[in-house]
Amino acid sequence: MKILKVLLHVFIVIVLTLITQVGGLIWILVFGYFKYCKSNLILWKRLSVFCVVYIFSIFTIVPIAASIDNRKMLPVFHETIRPHNMGYVLLCRNYVRYDLYTVLEDVSDNYRDSKYNGLQLVYLDAGFPFINGFPLLPHLSHNDGRKVDVAFVYKDGTRGSHYNLNPSLIGYGVYEEPRDNEFNQTQACEDAGYWQYGYAKALGFNVDKDVSLNEQLTKQLIEQIQSHPKVQKVFIEPHLIKRLNIKNINTKLRFHGCHAVRHDDHIHFQVIP
Repeated sequence: MKILKVLLHVFIVIVLTLITQVGGLIWILVFGYFKYCKSNLILWKRLSVFCVVYIFSIFTIVPIAASIDNRKMLPVFHETIRPHNMGYVLLCRNYVRYDLYTVLEDVSDNYRDSKYNGLQLVYLDAGFPFINGFPLLPHLSHNDGRKVDVAFVYKDGTRGSHYNLNPSLIGYGVYEEPRDNEFNQTQACEDAGYWQYGYAKALGFNVDKDVSLNEQLTKQLIEQIQSHPKVQKVFIEPHLIKRLNIKNINTKLRFHGCHAVRHDDHIHFQVIP
């Protein structure tokens, strides 16, 4: 039984580390303390203590420690920037380098101030708070604080135009499919054997089928991003570049390659090293 308990703890630490980076360490500290003190608390109370310590840590200790490594937590409750949902915050997937943070502030301020009051820049996955090279699964490149995914802008055709909507529960996986007259890069990649290219479709539950892409505002957002001098690359699916008639400023708009995943459900961009 002792061996099974140890193996269970090891498994939990590995999983928490992979999905949050810091959760495994917090688990070790909390349950190590219980072991040291020979605590007789029942399991649900121990888990409750862990949850309290974890939440306290990710909102206080982790942001301060991350600043030493030139990382900053993206805003949670902010006038112009917000997460798609609190999962990105609770899993510590909302950290970027200071220069990328500045870019996001500039883009969100310029974008909102241009015409549309109340419009916020909605972010998805960014990066973990520590260690260059630590993978942010399932992404291939979100490992240095220089990359971030932001959501498209959507509209609601039945209740009027509402900003900051998203048809996907997690922000990914509800794709803007190629039309009949557009090149189908997705099919080309899958035909070439890249099975993972559209896997997010299985995870991106469509929670509001009345919501559709706001092409005008999404185009404006992409142009605001790529016009920023610190932005190095912007990944977007080729058929959307053509459909939205987006100008490729300084060749920043790129095709991400079949080895990655589809980018017709979000915008990926990164800053110059």
